Amino acid sequence: MPRNAAAPSLAVDSVTAVMVGTEETRLVVLRGNSASGKSSVAAGLRERFGRGLAVVGQDNLRRIVLRERDRPGAANIGLIGLTARYALDAGYHVVVEGILYADRYGDMLDQLRADHRGPTHGYYLDVPFGETLARHATKPIADDVSETQLRDWYRPRDLLPGGLETVIGPDSALHETVDRIMLDTGLAHLPAVDR
Repeated sequence: MPRNAAAPSLAVDSVTAVMVGTEETRLVVLRGNSASGKSSVAAGLRERFGRGLAVVGQDNLRRIVLRERDRPGAANIGLIGLTARYALDAGYHVVVEGILYADRYGDMLDQLRADHRGPTHGYYLDVPFGETLARHATKPIADDVSETQLRDWYRPRDLLPGGLETVIGPDSALHETVDRIMLDTGLAHLPAVDR
């Protein structure tokens, strides 16, 4: 398909409204600004839990798989939802992680939460812009993304409506955040699945 051609419609209700996962599967949504620690927390959860936990990363699907800009209605929104649904139906616990702006990804995340048979937990990693800037300087892409771009992307407390997310501040160390989520979600008490 040419790059300027319209992408097929993957409206939320055309790929959803079907129950997914089981009563035992766990869905964890990690949101926050750039360099807030989402990917590190997701990796820490996988390391602690072991096999049987899928990480559905916005950056991987949007930037690597699709090489797409983050825009309203973009194809990655539906792909993130479909990937999470597939993994849940295959019996995996799922961590969806990314900036996932509320106004662009909120409907997909709300529908995913509504359709998931098991427990769903949402976390917003709340880091002030100064900390975001300092953390970004340590990343491999630091030279590719300017402070101006980071400012444009930064949205303070971009929470989903309904109070469904637990806010975790910058004072929570990585291991503390991972421990908390493992306990909150019950993953700490579930066996890894040998796949």
